[in-house]
Amino acid sequence: MHQFENGISAAELHGAVWQKSTYSNPSGNCVELARLPGGEIALRNSRDPSGPALIYTREEIAMFLFGAKDGDFDDMVGGI
Repeated sequence: MHQFENGISAAELHGAVWQKSTYSNPSGNCVELARLPGGEIALRNSRDPSGPALIYTREEIAMFLFGAKDGDFDDMVGGI
């Protein structure tokens, strides 16, 4: 199984199918996620599709999503 490093160019993640939120706006201000072959999740900036990708475990993404759904990060975007 291939181990991907954080900061790898997203362009090097061949075959990655990137998904963004339906809440993404036409300006492309969004992050995109892709499931990797080993089960990890890659995250990239949609405005820089060949830029760096951060790699997380499924568990790390799940805990982030649980926190986001509970409002743990609402203070970071205030008023949106």
